[in-house]
Amino acid sequence: MGLKNYYALLEIQPAAPVDEVKRAFRTQIALYHPDKVQHLGKEFQAMAADRAAALTEAYRVLSDAGRRAEYDRAVAAAGPELASPVAAPAAAPPDTPPTAPPPPFSERADAAPTGPQFGHERKSRDEFVRKATMSRFRSALEAVAGDYEQAEVAGFDVACLPKSKLFMRGKGPRLLVRFVPRVDAHAVAEAWTRAGQWNARASDETCVFLMGSSVAPPKELAVAIHEQRRRSRGTKVTLIPVDARDWDAHMPTDAPDIAKTLLARLRSGT
Repeated sequence: MGLKNYYALLEIQPAAPVDEVKRAFRTQIALYHPDKVQHLGKEFQAMAADRAAALTEAYRVLSDAGRRAEYDRAVAAAGPELASPVAAPAAAPPDTPPTAPPPPFSERADAAPTGPQFGHERKSRDEFVRKATMSRFRSALEAVAGDYEQAEVAGFDVACLPKSKLFMRGKGPRLLVRFVPRVDAHAVAEAWTRAGQWNARASDETCVFLMGSSVAPPKELAVAIHEQRRRSRGTKVTLIPVDARDWDAHMPTDAPDIAKTLLARLRSGT
């Protein structure tokens, strides 16, 4: 079996301190906890178990100074494909004045690791979480929203319409779900615009669940949502940011009852 890039797996830089290793491990392992996938099929459960085992091994090695040093030597000997992400920094020339230490990894503006190794791991993780999240949402929807029917809307993973009855439009808001790697101001603006384009009439009410495995600070999201409401006055769009890791949601006070019921179902896992 080839040598795995544990830094890419945990999505940290090679110089990350032990505290950063621990935080990254806790964040990643939470996505694959058995409680998160127990309602899914065996394929998802097996994938989650494999991923959790790999993350645990990466943490075991990188959190121990001796194992980490041995691992870095093995990676350096393995060749440039793995060695480049963990190459040691060049030594400073003699008499070079000391520089201030870099800020903690989590505080840097460019905190997200880059490069093909990290990109592959992040894409693999996001795709797994997206599939698991959508599967769980559909299960919750089937359990609590029998009066809805599936639709197809570009840019959204799930779209539902209230079922029309004889000579009457169905009651309740339209439902849209979009998974993004990170729920932030840009994702809010894009989802809001797409949702507004779907509304056939100004009176149509649409509820958007914007889900991701990473979520921007509440203040950023609140400002972004306020700005979209200001720009689209006259349209009825409710957008709910949801953290797919624990189903924590920024629920507006005027959110429709069906949205509150769905989120409660997702949290309970029943």
